[in-house]
Amino acid sequence: MTEKRVSLKVTPDRALHVPDAATTPFTPLLVPAPLAVLGNGRQPPVVAEPVVPGASTLFGPRGACLTAAGGPLWICDTGHHRLLGWRKLPENDQEPADWLIGQVDFSQEGRNGKQQTGPATVNVPTGICAAGSGLAVGDAWNHRVLLWHQMPEDNNIPADVVVGQKDFQTCLPNHGNGCPSARSMHWPYGVAFENGRLLVADTGNRRVLIWNSLPTENGQPADLVLGQRDFTTRDENAGSEPGDMSMRWPHSLCLWRGNLCTADAGNNRIMIWKGFPEANGAAFSLVLGQKDRSQVDHNRSLYWPRDSTLNMPYGLSAGEDWLIAADTANSRLLGWRYHGLDTTGGATALFGQLNFHEKGDNRWRPAVEDSLCWPYGIQIKGGLAIVSDSGNNRVSIFRLAVGS
Repeated sequence: MTEKRVSLKVTPDRALHVPDAATTPFTPLLVPAPLAVLGNGRQPPVVAEPVVPGASTLFGPRGACLTAAGGPLWICDTGHHRLLGWRKLPENDQEPADWLIGQVDFSQEGRNGKQQTGPATVNVPTGICAAGSGLAVGDAWNHRVLLWHQMPEDNNIPADVVVGQKDFQTCLPNHGNGCPSARSMHWPYGVAFENGRLLVADTGNRRVLIWNSLPTENGQPADLVLGQRDFTTRDENAGSEPGDMSMRWPHSLCLWRGNLCTADAGNNRIMIWKGFPEANGAAFSLVLGQKDRSQVDHNRSLYWPRDSTLNMPYGLSAGEDWLIAADTANSRLLGWRYHGLDTTGGATALFGQLNFHEKGDNRWRPAVEDSLCWPYGIQIKGGLAIVSDSGNNRVSIFRLAVGS
């Protein structure tokens, strides 16, 4: 029996490799050398090691919040099901945390601390932000948001208020019902507190919930819903084709020069409303990452990214002029400078990749201090960028190279 050889010739698709995409100019977004790296090191071991819980370790952190210029800093140590707090802004790599919420001590891990759900337990905590004088945490797999009236500054301080559940002991999605309500949640991953309003990315219900003031009672209903036409539906893209009000996987929120922005990771886009919406299901005004409001493919159906494409953007934050997105599956950060809401132009600032045409985790090499692997969270605060570099099991504190 003889073996027949087949000659294969592959013709490169010009849509995959566009020379000018790799040479598009950009502004460096962050100063490459971080001020401090928490959790894993600046150059972690090439061979991954099990992450043992401790005061200095992080496992898949998805959110971090510097509450004031000098601290405290709180991190959602998502994989260890706990919150870690630093009294002051850390200045040294792998500096141990001062405080802990969610486990009995720094050496323990497990959902809800392996005990009954309560006001000081968490199950996949993800979103975190300062809220008034206190703190808000998206306790995603307990299907709730925890609120502290004052900033917690000790171990296992119990939350004061819970929304998404009627009390601190219940934890079922949508209260165990198939339909949501203004009082229920399903996987709330993102939280923000802007202009006195509490904003929640109620991801599993494909919607954003808004309270016009900080809730003061357990189970308090939301005042406004975006992404759905009412509080009782949870259809993907509002039960229709993608459009100018629907969502698939909303994950984080912020205000950019007074305009509400939502990272809709499932539709690979950023939705921007002019000002602040006042009606349920309000249509957004501008989309970033897609050519128009009906397109949803990652990287606009291209293998290699561009300055105007996104692939599962999970994190979002804004300084005075800059909107910065954690373009998670492209392992990079993108920045847009504010020039009004009349353009859908590409990003002009970049961090994590050598150019807008690359997308590899850690640039397809072992991790270094200025590389990223699936960054889930970004917070801009007073000229600093707090980056939750989830795939590298670390949170890095950088200086912005652009104005805040």
